[in-house]
Amino acid sequence: CFVKKLQLGQKAALYCRVSTVDQTCARQEADLRAFAKRRGYVIAGVWKETASGTKDDRVHRKAVLALAQSGQVDLILVTELTRWGRSTLDLFHTLNDLQSWGVSLIAQTGLQFDLGTPQGKLIAMMMAALAEFERDLLRERVRSGIAAAQARGIAFGRQPGQRVKADKLAPKVLALVATGQSYREIGRRLSISKNTVLAIVKRARADEQVLENG
Repeated sequence: CFVKKLQLGQKAALYCRVSTVDQTCARQEADLRAFAKRRGYVIAGVWKETASGTKDDRVHRKAVLALAQSGQVDLILVTELTRWGRSTLDLFHTLNDLQSWGVSLIAQTGLQFDLGTPQGKLIAMMMAALAEFERDLLRERVRSGIAAAQARGIAFGRQPGQRVKADKLAPKVLALVATGQSYREIGRRLSISKNTVLAIVKRARADEQVLENG
């Protein structure tokens, strides 16, 4: 009879996260176990992580997502949404993924993202709007940061010395150009693009011009 009840219950992955090594997941785990018991969920496992909320390299969160994608769990339980999402945008994207896999993310406190309910669907729509707003803010911050850096004289893009392959082949390219071969033929012979050949020639001519004027 006990086994039969387990088979009927939904499988829940319990995810706990703390930010620093001097913290522990014990309270989160205890709260989630009690919550799962009250709801009649079958605990598929507990995944504990020590990582900043903004980091993307959360190994255990990726493991839980892999289980969700493969259909091995029906829902993911967290004490708070901040334990799971790195940002509004990240939360929205993972919610969409989970919804497509038929898996719900349920927070024990605060908002509950059970996308199988009308409330969950409404919240998902609100999240989409917030995620777009966050995306726009990020673009604005990036553009502002680049402009400020350029004003301080910081150059963006590939700098001299970073064209490893092109710089290495430059003598051969210039030698073949001197024989009258076309840029396309040279590129084919050296396994580089015609544009790369052209760029090498332009840089060489620019350097010659500088020497002449100097």
